[in-house]
Amino acid sequence: MSSIQDIQEEIISEFEILGDDKESTIYYIMELGGNLPEFPESSKVEENIIKGCQSKVWLTASESEGKVQYQADSNTDITKGLISLLIRVLNNQKPRAIIHADLDFIQKIGMGNIIGSQRSNGLASMIQQMKRYALAFEAKQNV
Repeated sequence: MSSIQDIQEEIISEFEILGDDKESTIYYIMELGGNLPEFPESSKVEENIIKGCQSKVWLTASESEGKVQYQADSNTDITKGLISLLIRVLNNQKPRAIIHADLDFIQKIGMGNIIGSQRSNGLASMIQQMKRYALAFEAKQNV
């Protein structure tokens, strides 16, 4: 299984290929969102919406064999792509690794320049929520 850092390096390499072409980068992010597994309509409820995002983003998490699995969806393609990147990095990792993850790939691929401040705030909210789930699973493991 790849570590969080290994997966981030893969993503950085993928984005380096695109260079400074903002349009291609945005298109690629939207394409990644299309690869997310189908999100159950029954999970598109208020309690699964991430607060602080302009778009609607639904996120659920479950835990199996000491690792966290995330599922998400969004009503906009770019945001769906962003959450798909976070899921790719954090999915199937141990809660402790998620809680302490330094998601430096976001800066390294120049995400701030691509998505603007509103979406950057939303991205921060997505990360916080994913780490909150991990914290809850870690607390449950330690009971």
